[in-house]
Amino acid sequence: MTPAPARKNLPEGWRWVRLGDVVREAQGGFACGERDPEGVLQLRMNNVTKRGQFDWSSALRVPSSRETLEMYGLQEGDVLFNNTNSTELVGKTALFERHTEPVVFSNHFTRLRTADDLLMPGFLALWLQEQWQRRLFADICNRWIGQSAVQRDKLLALEMPLPQLAEQKRITGILAGRLAAVERARTAAEAQLEAAKALSAAYLRTVFDSPVASQWPVERLGDRAEIVSGITLGRKPRGPVARKVPYLRVANVKDGHLDLSDVYGIEATEQEIEKLRLQSGDLLLTEGGDADKLGRGTFWEEQLPDCIHQNHIFRVRLDPQSVSAQFASFQLRSSYGKAYFAAHAKQTTGIATINQKVLAAFPLMIPPMREQESTVELLSDHLCRAEDARKRLGEQLATINALPAALLRRAFSGEL
Repeated sequence: MTPAPARKNLPEGWRWVRLGDVVREAQGGFACGERDPEGVLQLRMNNVTKRGQFDWSSALRVPSSRETLEMYGLQEGDVLFNNTNSTELVGKTALFERHTEPVVFSNHFTRLRTADDLLMPGFLALWLQEQWQRRLFADICNRWIGQSAVQRDKLLALEMPLPQLAEQKRITGILAGRLAAVERARTAAEAQLEAAKALSAAYLRTVFDSPVASQWPVERLGDRAEIVSGITLGRKPRGPVARKVPYLRVANVKDGHLDLSDVYGIEATEQEIEKLRLQSGDLLLTEGGDADKLGRGTFWEEQLPDCIHQNHIFRVRLDPQSVSAQFASFQLRSSYGKAYFAAHAKQTTGIATINQKVLAAFPLMIPPMREQESTVELLSDHLCRAEDARKRLGEQLATINALPAALLRRAFSGEL
């Protein structure tokens, strides 16, 4: 028997029970590779969210029969346990309440129906969701390449803390209200965060898409800069290894800032270090990603000594006497820059990439240095405020996102 969580003292009136003793049915779903526009809705693993809700936007329709609906149809109060998924996602759970038409479920789910006199479906769904957040299912699942699964016997062998039905009803009601309030707060914070992110783009657009900018002289970026790509993390150094130095990866390069919270170290030769060592004012641009992230990057301010970079990052070293690194960075990040990269990118299996030739041909607007400097001063102030707002709202959203787990922990410890 697999305890979940580990046995501990429970409040008065609670007891530990085996899950298999308080559910009357644990039914697996069915696989179907066919599609039928007139068929029945079939829920698959991507239709249950991390928050324990249903996402109907991508539900598929499959051929149906009376036997299929009788065997796999969902009823109000059914608990859907996601038995097969990635290790991170296996075990997501949602409570089915009702839908406007019949719904069935795939073999990625186990449908649980509770013993009515012992266990409320809503209480079970919330408890399973709490176990998923605690990563219990990641610990007990069987793992294969590309997917993991929680076997039926392991699921039913779990032990859960069980109060009387009246207490289950009270706890479920309190959780429903508080989780709904959290969801409203999350939705508001996400909207504010998106607005803060859009503000930076709006500031850049007012400069680089303006009538004034259209009159600025334009030159190829490659004619004003040295462009170099880095080295692969797993490569074998050509020559004797000199020492270990900081190594920037694509994950460290964000749109407009660097995330240096997790910087790798790499063994490099003196020749590699000399060639790739970053200098203050160097631009760092990623070569690929989603279409809207092409050319993502910022400029280096010598935050780490002797730092070098990955082969999927371009280092652009401009002539500081004629082009401000910050001005060029803002320009590349703007809608003007993103439109160029999107138009010239190579699309491969959903990933867009730019090569060094495309980057070198970028039409860099180069107004007089004094105008560049005044533009940088203005934009820096605006973007700094927008970034501060983005960070503050991001922290607020992280706090909100942590609330459901805390609420569920308290609920199933008898503290509500």
